[in-house]
Amino acid sequence: MDGFSREVLTRLPLADAVLSLCSFAMDAEFLQQIYEEHRGRSYQSVLTFPMMVSIVSDALLEHAGSGRQAMLRAEERDELAASKQAAYGKLRRIPISLSNAFLARPTDRLRQAFPQGATSPLPSSLRHFHVIALDGKKIKRAAKRLKAARGYSGTPLGGKALVALDLRTGLVVAMNAHLDGETNDAPLVPGLLPQVRQRLRRRRLWVADRQFCDLTQQHNFLEEGDEFLVRYHPKTHFHRDANVPSREGTDSQGRHYLEEWGWLGKPGSKRSLYVRRITLFRDNDEDVILVTSLTDADRYPATDLMDAYLQRWGIEKVFQQVTEVFHLQRLISSTPQGTIFQFAFCLLLYNLIQVTRGYIARAQQRKPKTISSEMVYYDVCRQLISLTELADHEAIVEYFDAPRTVTELIEHIQALLADVWHDRWIKSPKKKVTKAKPTTGVSGGHTSIYRMIQASKRNHGARRQGKTCLQQ
Repeated sequence: MDGFSREVLTRLPLADAVLSLCSFAMDAEFLQQIYEEHRGRSYQSVLTFPMMVSIVSDALLEHAGSGRQAMLRAEERDELAASKQAAYGKLRRIPISLSNAFLARPTDRLRQAFPQGATSPLPSSLRHFHVIALDGKKIKRAAKRLKAARGYSGTPLGGKALVALDLRTGLVVAMNAHLDGETNDAPLVPGLLPQVRQRLRRRRLWVADRQFCDLTQQHNFLEEGDEFLVRYHPKTHFHRDANVPSREGTDSQGRHYLEEWGWLGKPGSKRSLYVRRITLFRDNDEDVILVTSLTDADRYPATDLMDAYLQRWGIEKVFQQVTEVFHLQRLISSTPQGTIFQFAFCLLLYNLIQVTRGYIARAQQRKPKTISSEMVYYDVCRQLISLTELADHEAIVEYFDAPRTVTELIEHIQALLADVWHDRWIKSPKKKVTKAKPTTGVSGGHTSIYRMIQASKRNHGARRQGKTCLQQ
C-alpha cells in the first residue's frame, strides 16, 4: 500500500475496523463455500456469489440502498463482469436456504470476535441459559416492478422471516424465511430452532410473544432440555392445579403479580404441559400474563422472568433499526427471494455494528446500550465513502484480503478503537411515553402550516380568556 493510502486509512479507524470484521466474517473463499453448500438448484458462471455480496454491501454501506449506484461504480472499476440486468436477475433468484446461511455462518465468526465484557446483563437466575428472543418480521414496501404486481393498489409485502436474537450479546443468531409475507410465524419455528441449537450449545430459554402460545410450539421449545417463557394466549386453556397454593408479590415498580401452577391443555392428556403462570397486574394497561416451563419459583423468581420478557422488546428495536438505519425501507429487488436476501444482509450489518459498538464501549468503559448504533453507523458510512474516494482501491482490497486469526483481529480492532470517541454517539435519553392526542380533520385533506399556527394561537387565546373569566 502506498504512503498516501496508508495515511488515509490511519485517519479512518471505524472504516478499518468494520472492513477488518467484514474480511474476517465474509472472505471470498468462505462465501463461495456457503454458496456451494446452500445454492440448491441455482448456479453461477461469470457473476459469482462473492461479487453479488460486494455489490449489495456497497449499495447498503455507501449508496443508501441504491443497487443501481453500486453497480454503476462497480462497472467503472471493471468489477462487474456481467450486465446490470444479469445482476438484478441473480439477486431476485437467490434461494432462501442461501439467505438463511448467509446470515448465520458469518455471524458464527463474528461471535468469536465479540468483545468480552460488552454483553447485556441478564437476571442472575438465568445466567446459565442462552436466552433467545423470537419474533417474525414482514418485509414491507416491496416495489411493484414485476408485471404480475403492477395492477394492484397498495404496497405489497416481500418475504417473511422468523428471527432469533441472543439477548446476552444482542446479536441476531439465525433466521428462517418464507416467500409469502403474509404467512404466520408458527410454521417457521421448526426450521429455526435447529439452527440456533447447532450454534448455542448451552441450555436455551426461548422467549416469545403470545402468538407462540400453543402446545405444538411449547413441545418444540422443550426439545434437548430447553425451557420456554411465552406470553399467554387464551386459545390454549390453562387449568389451575388446586393442590398447589398460589403466590403473590410485587415487582421493582411496586406492581402486584400472582403466580399459579397448572396445565396448558387438558390435564392428563398426552400433549398437556405442567407450567407456571405469572400475571402482572397493571392499572392503566393490559395485564401481562406469562407461562413458563420453569416451575421452580424459588430458583427462578417471577421478577427475573418478567425482566427477561421485558428484554424481548429488544428484538423489536432490532427490526426498527434494520428498517430505518440499514436501508431496508429501500429494497433493491422486487421478488420475495431478493427482499429476503437484503433483509439477511441488513441483519448481518446490524451484527457488525453491534460488535464495533462493543469494542468502543469497552475502550470507553461505558455500557453498550448507552451508545447509539445509528450514530456509529452513520460515521462508519462516512468513513467508508472517504476511503473509497481517496485511497487506491486495489491497494485497499489487497490489504483487507490478508488473512488474520481471531486473536490478531481482536488485537487489531482494540488498537484501532482504543481512543476513538465522539460525544455525539451518546444515545438520547428515553422520552416519557404520552398518549397520542386526537387528530383534527382537515377539509379537502390538506392545509398549510401557517393556518395551523394561526388556529393554535386562536385556541390558546380563547382558553386564556376563559381562564381569566373563571378567576374573576
